[in-house]
Amino acid sequence: MTMETLPKVLEVDEKSPEANDLLPSQTASSLCISSRSESVWTTTPRSNWEIYRKPIVIMSVGGAILLFSVVITCLAYILKLSKKSFSILKMVGPGFLSLGLMMLVCGLVWVPIIKKKQRHRKKSNFLRSLKSFFLTR
Repeated sequence: MTMETLPKVLEVDEKSPEANDLLPSQTASSLCISSRSESVWTTTPRSNWEIYRKPIVIMSVGGAILLFSVVITCLAYILKLSKKSFSILKMVGPGFLSLGLMMLVCGLVWVPIIKKKQRHRKKSNFLRSLKSFFLTR
């Protein structure tokens, strides 16, 4: 579809105020989409899988990379390989080992942080409801 086939109504001059309305707004909610920007205003309960999905995936991937690196490192020393293959596996094995261990530890540390955040949110909701109870009287 070319510009010639578009109706004149859809064409907007870039200097007109209507052109600014067509641009996507860059608000804080559209720029910051992460676990911190989840809706605080909704009180819909979330399942444990929705809460702990990311740390579980990070721990699983970290554990898989860790296991893969142990296998590579063991194969490098057990098998009779050429000097070039041996040196490559000797460098790659510990690199993957550190990457897998780092991801595994990050996932393990993330779980208590989420638990603390959930407790704080429950306490905050309780205090908010208590405050609204006393202020409405």
